[in-house]
Amino acid sequence: MRTAISNRAGADSLNLTTLFFVVVFHVLAVGAFFTFSWQNLGAFLVLWWVSGSLGIGLGYHRLLTHRGFKVPKWLEYTLSLFGTLALQSGPLSWVSTHRIHHAFTDQENDPHSPRHGTYWAHIGWIFRGTSQNQTEETMRRYCPDMIDDNVHRVLNRFYWVPTVVVGVALLAIGGVGMLFWGIFLRTVMGWHFTWLVNSATHLWGSRRFETRDDSRNNGLVAALSWGEGWHNNHHAHPRSARHGLAWYEIDINWIQLRLLEMVGLARDIYAYDTKKQKERKQVKLDAVTDAA
Repeated sequence: MRTAISNRAGADSLNLTTLFFVVVFHVLAVGAFFTFSWQNLGAFLVLWWVSGSLGIGLGYHRLLTHRGFKVPKWLEYTLSLFGTLALQSGPLSWVSTHRIHHAFTDQENDPHSPRHGTYWAHIGWIFRGTSQNQTEETMRRYCPDMIDDNVHRVLNRFYWVPTVVVGVALLAIGGVGMLFWGIFLRTVMGWHFTWLVNSATHLWGSRRFETRDDSRNNGLVAALSWGEGWHNNHHAHPRSARHGLAWYEIDINWIQLRLLEMVGLARDIYAYDTKKQKERKQVKLDAVTDAA
Protein backbone atom coordinates (compact mmCIF):
# COMPACT_ATOMS: atom_id res chain seq x y z
CA MET A 1 0.00 0.00 0.00
CA ARG A 2 1.39 3.39 -0.99
CA THR A 3 1.90 5.95 1.75
CA ALA A 4 2.95 9.56 1.64
CA ILE A 5 4.28 12.11 4.03
CA SER A 6 1.51 14.47 3.09
CA ASN A 7 2.05 18.09 2.29
CA ARG A 8 -1.47 18.67 3.54
CA ALA A 9 -0.78 16.95 6.84
CA GLY A 10 1.20 20.00 7.91
CA ALA A 11 -0.99 22.49 6.11
CA ASP A 12 -1.59 24.49 9.30
CA SER A 13 2.05 25.57 9.52
CA LEU A 14 2.86 28.74 7.58
CA ASN A 15 6.15 28.92 5.67
CA LEU A 16 7.09 32.49 6.55
CA THR A 17 10.42 32.41 4.69
CA THR A 18 8.76 31.25 1.48
CA LEU A 19 5.99 33.81 1.86
CA PHE A 20 8.50 36.62 2.42
CA PHE A 21 10.61 35.87 -0.65
CA VAL A 22 7.61 35.25 -2.92
CA VAL A 23 6.18 38.64 -1.95
CA VAL A 24 9.54 40.39 -2.37
CA PHE A 25 10.11 38.84 -5.80
CA HIS A 26 6.62 39.86 -6.98
CA VAL A 27 7.15 43.42 -5.79
CA LEU A 28 10.60 43.75 -7.40
CA ALA A 29 9.31 42.17 -10.62
CA VAL A 30 7.21 45.29 -11.12
CA GLY A 31 10.44 47.25 -11.47
CA ALA A 32 11.06 45.52 -14.80
CA PHE A 33 8.22 47.46 -16.42
CA PHE A 34 10.04 50.72 -15.72
CA THR A 35 13.41 49.54 -17.02
CA PHE A 36 12.72 48.05 -20.43
CA SER A 37 15.49 47.60 -22.95
CA TRP A 38 16.10 45.01 -25.64
CA GLN A 39 19.14 43.79 -23.72
CA ASN A 40 17.05 43.30 -20.59
CA LEU A 41 14.39 41.44 -22.57
CA GLY A 42 17.13 39.27 -24.06
CA ALA A 43 18.40 38.36 -20.59
CA PHE A 44 14.84 37.51 -19.57
CA LEU A 45 14.25 35.22 -22.56
CA VAL A 46 17.57 33.40 -22.36
CA LEU A 47 17.28 32.74 -18.63
CA TRP A 48 13.60 31.74 -18.97
CA TRP A 49 14.64 29.15 -21.54
CA VAL A 50 17.64 27.92 -19.55
CA SER A 51 15.78 27.67 -16.24
CA GLY A 52 12.26 26.77 -17.35
CA SER A 53 12.89 24.57 -20.36
CA LEU A 54 16.35 23.02 -19.98
CA GLY A 55 16.26 23.13 -16.18
CA ILE A 56 12.72 22.33 -15.07
CA GLY A 57 11.12 20.71 -18.13
CA LEU A 58 13.98 18.56 -19.40
CA GLY A 59 16.12 18.33 -16.25
CA TYR A 60 14.02 18.17 -13.12
CA HIS A 61 10.92 16.72 -14.79
CA ARG A 62 11.51 14.45 -17.75
CA LEU A 63 15.02 13.30 -16.82
CA LEU A 64 15.27 13.22 -13.03
CA THR A 65 11.66 12.58 -12.01
CA HIS A 66 10.54 10.17 -14.71
CA ARG A 67 13.85 8.92 -16.14
CA GLY A 68 12.43 9.12 -19.66
CA PHE A 69 15.92 9.25 -21.17
CA LYS A 70 19.59 9.11 -20.28
CA VAL A 71 22.38 11.64 -20.69
CA PRO A 72 26.03 11.75 -19.60
CA LYS A 73 26.39 12.52 -15.91
CA TRP A 74 27.99 15.90 -16.56
CA LEU A 75 24.95 16.93 -18.62
CA GLU A 76 22.54 15.64 -15.97
CA TYR A 77 24.29 17.81 -13.38
CA THR A 78 24.25 20.78 -15.77
CA LEU A 79 20.50 20.44 -16.34
CA SER A 80 20.01 20.18 -12.56
CA LEU A 81 22.06 23.34 -12.09
CA PHE A 82 19.89 25.10 -14.66
CA GLY A 83 16.81 23.86 -12.76
CA THR A 84 17.96 25.58 -9.57
CA LEU A 85 17.79 28.92 -11.42
CA ALA A 86 13.99 28.58 -11.45
CA LEU A 87 14.02 28.86 -7.62
CA GLN A 88 11.53 26.01 -7.26
CA SER A 89 13.69 24.21 -4.68
CA GLY A 90 16.54 21.80 -5.28
CA PRO A 91 16.44 18.66 -7.43
CA LEU A 92 15.86 16.16 -4.61
CA SER A 93 12.98 18.13 -3.10
CA TRP A 94 11.43 18.92 -6.50
CA VAL A 95 11.60 15.31 -7.67
CA SER A 96 10.17 14.04 -4.38
CA THR A 97 7.24 16.46 -4.57
CA HIS A 98 6.47 15.58 -8.17
CA ARG A 99 6.67 11.84 -7.59
CA ILE A 100 4.25 12.25 -4.69
CA HIS A 101 1.96 14.16 -7.06
CA HIS A 102 1.97 11.24 -9.50
CA ALA A 103 1.52 8.65 -6.77
CA PHE A 104 -1.53 10.42 -5.34
CA THR A 105 -2.80 12.58 -8.20
CA ASP A 106 -5.98 14.43 -7.23
CA GLN A 107 -6.25 12.44 -4.01
CA GLU A 108 -5.88 13.59 -0.41
CA ASN A 109 -2.09 13.36 -0.37
CA ASP A 110 -1.55 15.19 -3.65
CA PRO A 111 0.55 18.26 -2.73
CA HIS A 112 -1.28 20.55 -5.18
CA SER A 113 -4.62 19.27 -6.42
CA PRO A 114 -7.40 21.71 -7.47
CA ARG A 115 -9.76 19.42 -5.56
CA HIS A 116 -8.42 21.26 -2.51
CA GLY A 117 -9.15 24.59 -4.21
CA THR A 118 -7.79 26.41 -7.26
CA TYR A 119 -5.81 28.88 -5.14
CA TRP A 120 -4.27 26.01 -3.19
CA ALA A 121 -3.26 24.17 -6.38
CA HIS A 122 -1.74 27.23 -8.00
CA ILE A 123 0.17 28.95 -5.22
CA GLY A 124 -1.32 28.31 -1.78
CA TRP A 125 0.39 24.96 -1.33
CA ILE A 126 3.88 26.50 -1.30
CA PHE A 127 3.01 28.61 1.76
CA ARG A 128 1.79 25.74 3.92
CA GLY A 129 3.11 22.42 5.16
CA THR A 130 6.31 21.00 3.75
CA SER A 131 5.75 22.62 0.34
CA GLN A 132 8.82 21.63 -1.67
CA ASN A 133 11.15 21.76 1.33
CA GLN A 134 11.02 18.01 1.74
CA THR A 135 12.52 16.19 4.70
CA GLU A 136 15.34 13.67 4.44
CA GLU A 137 12.87 10.88 5.17
CA THR A 138 10.57 11.93 2.35
CA MET A 139 13.39 12.37 -0.15
CA ARG A 140 14.82 8.97 0.77
CA ARG A 141 11.43 7.40 0.18
CA TYR A 142 10.62 9.09 -3.11
CA CYS A 143 13.99 9.56 -4.81
CA PRO A 144 16.20 6.69 -3.61
CA ASP A 145 17.91 6.75 -7.02
CA MET A 146 19.30 10.23 -6.32
CA ILE A 147 19.49 10.64 -2.56
CA ASP A 148 23.11 9.49 -2.21
CA ASP A 149 24.40 11.50 -5.16
CA ASN A 150 26.65 14.12 -3.56
CA VAL A 151 26.31 16.62 -6.42
CA HIS A 152 22.54 16.56 -6.25
CA ARG A 153 22.65 16.83 -2.47
CA VAL A 154 24.80 19.96 -2.70
CA LEU A 155 22.54 21.47 -5.37
CA ASN A 156 19.51 20.63 -3.25
CA ARG A 157 20.93 22.33 -0.15
CA PHE A 158 22.30 25.41 -1.89
CA TYR A 159 19.85 25.70 -4.81
CA TRP A 160 19.58 29.46 -4.30
CA VAL A 161 23.31 30.14 -4.75
CA PRO A 162 23.38 29.95 -8.59
CA THR A 163 20.64 32.59 -8.76
CA VAL A 164 22.68 34.89 -6.52
CA VAL A 165 25.73 34.41 -8.74
CA VAL A 166 23.74 35.07 -11.93
CA GLY A 167 22.07 38.07 -10.30
CA VAL A 168 25.43 39.63 -9.43
CA ALA A 169 26.62 39.02 -12.99
CA LEU A 170 23.51 40.64 -14.48
CA LEU A 171 23.89 43.63 -12.17
CA ALA A 172 27.50 44.06 -13.29
CA ILE A 173 26.66 43.67 -16.99
CA GLY A 174 23.40 45.57 -17.34
CA GLY A 175 22.65 47.30 -14.05
CA VAL A 176 19.50 47.18 -11.96
CA GLY A 177 17.21 46.96 -14.99
CA MET A 178 18.79 43.74 -16.21
CA LEU A 179 18.59 42.38 -12.66
CA PHE A 180 14.86 43.14 -12.54
CA TRP A 181 14.25 41.42 -15.88
CA GLY A 182 16.65 38.50 -15.65
CA ILE A 183 16.00 37.53 -12.03
CA PHE A 184 12.83 38.94 -10.51
CA LEU A 185 10.38 39.17 -13.43
CA ARG A 186 11.73 36.01 -15.06
CA THR A 187 11.52 34.02 -11.82
CA VAL A 188 8.00 35.21 -10.98
CA MET A 189 6.65 34.47 -14.46
CA GLY A 190 8.43 31.10 -14.44
CA TRP A 191 6.77 30.27 -11.14
CA HIS A 192 3.31 31.05 -12.44
CA PHE A 193 3.85 29.19 -15.70
CA THR A 194 4.86 26.09 -13.73
CA TRP A 195 2.03 26.52 -11.24
CA LEU A 196 -0.44 26.65 -14.14
CA VAL A 197 0.53 23.06 -14.88
CA ASN A 198 -0.48 22.21 -11.30
CA SER A 199 -3.75 24.13 -11.41
CA ALA A 200 -5.06 24.94 -14.90
CA THR A 201 -4.21 21.59 -16.52
CA HIS A 202 -6.27 19.81 -13.87
CA LEU A 203 -9.24 22.11 -14.51
CA TRP A 204 -9.47 23.15 -18.16
CA GLY A 205 -8.65 21.43 -21.43
CA SER A 206 -9.22 18.25 -23.39
CA ARG A 207 -8.68 14.64 -22.42
CA ARG A 208 -7.22 12.16 -24.90
CA PHE A 209 -6.93 9.43 -22.27
CA GLU A 210 -9.42 8.40 -19.58
CA THR A 211 -7.05 8.60 -16.63
CA ARG A 212 -8.22 8.25 -13.03
CA ASP A 213 -7.27 11.85 -12.29
CA ASP A 214 -8.45 15.23 -13.63
CA SER A 215 -5.46 15.89 -15.90
CA ARG A 216 -6.13 17.77 -19.14
CA ASN A 217 -4.26 18.92 -22.22
CA ASN A 218 -4.08 22.70 -22.34
CA GLY A 219 -2.45 24.35 -25.35
CA LEU A 220 -2.01 27.74 -23.72
CA VAL A 221 -0.21 26.27 -20.72
CA ALA A 222 1.90 24.14 -23.06
CA ALA A 223 2.98 27.28 -24.92
CA LEU A 224 3.97 28.97 -21.67
CA SER A 225 5.80 25.96 -20.25
CA TRP A 226 7.73 24.65 -23.26
CA GLY A 227 5.35 21.72 -23.78
CA GLU A 228 4.53 20.72 -20.20
CA GLY A 229 0.86 21.60 -20.66
CA TRP A 230 -0.02 18.40 -22.53
CA HIS A 231 -0.75 17.10 -19.09
CA ASN A 232 -3.34 14.42 -19.78
CA ASN A 233 -0.92 12.79 -22.19
CA HIS A 234 1.74 12.98 -19.51
CA HIS A 235 -0.38 11.49 -16.74
CA ALA A 236 -1.49 8.66 -18.99
CA HIS A 237 2.14 7.82 -19.81
CA PRO A 238 4.32 9.50 -17.14
CA ARG A 239 7.63 8.00 -18.24
CA SER A 240 7.24 9.16 -21.82
CA ALA A 241 9.69 11.96 -22.60
CA ARG A 242 7.33 13.04 -25.37
CA HIS A 243 4.27 14.92 -24.12
CA GLY A 244 2.88 16.35 -27.34
CA LEU A 245 1.49 13.33 -29.19
CA ALA A 246 -0.07 15.01 -32.24
CA TRP A 247 1.45 17.32 -34.85
CA TYR A 248 -0.49 20.26 -33.43
CA GLU A 249 0.64 19.59 -29.85
CA ILE A 250 3.85 21.60 -29.97
CA ASP A 251 6.34 20.28 -27.44
CA ILE A 252 9.52 22.35 -27.43
CA ASN A 253 11.12 20.24 -24.73
CA TRP A 254 10.65 17.12 -26.85
CA ILE A 255 12.13 18.83 -29.91
CA GLN A 256 15.19 19.82 -27.88
CA LEU A 257 15.54 16.28 -26.57
CA ARG A 258 15.50 14.93 -30.11
CA LEU A 259 18.25 17.40 -30.99
CA LEU A 260 20.29 16.15 -28.04
CA GLU A 261 19.78 12.62 -29.33
CA MET A 262 20.92 13.62 -32.82
CA VAL A 263 24.24 14.95 -31.48
CA GLY A 264 24.76 11.91 -29.26
CA LEU A 265 24.01 13.50 -25.89
CA ALA A 266 20.75 11.68 -25.17
CA ARG A 267 19.98 7.98 -25.43
CA ASP A 268 17.50 5.31 -24.34
CA ILE A 269 14.63 7.73 -24.89
CA TYR A 270 11.22 6.35 -24.04
CA ALA A 271 8.48 8.04 -26.05
CA TYR A 272 4.86 6.95 -26.29
CA ASP A 273 3.79 6.75 -29.94
CA THR A 274 0.05 6.87 -30.67
CA LYS A 275 0.51 5.52 -34.22
CA LYS A 276 2.44 2.46 -33.03
CA GLN A 277 -0.08 1.82 -30.28
CA LYS A 278 -2.93 1.87 -32.82
CA GLU A 279 -0.99 -0.53 -35.06
CA ARG A 280 -0.44 -2.90 -32.13
CA LYS A 281 -4.12 -2.80 -31.21
CA GLN A 282 -5.06 -3.49 -34.82
CA VAL A 283 -2.69 -6.49 -34.96
CA LYS A 284 -4.26 -7.89 -31.78
CA LEU A 285 -7.75 -7.28 -33.16
CA ASP A 286 -6.87 -9.02 -36.43
CA ALA A 287 -5.43 -11.97 -34.51
CA VAL A 288 -8.63 -12.31 -32.47
CA THR A 289 -10.74 -12.05 -35.63
CA ASP A 290 -8.66 -14.71 -37.42
CA ALA A 291 -8.91 -17.02 -34.40
CA ALA A 292 -12.68 -16.63 -34.37
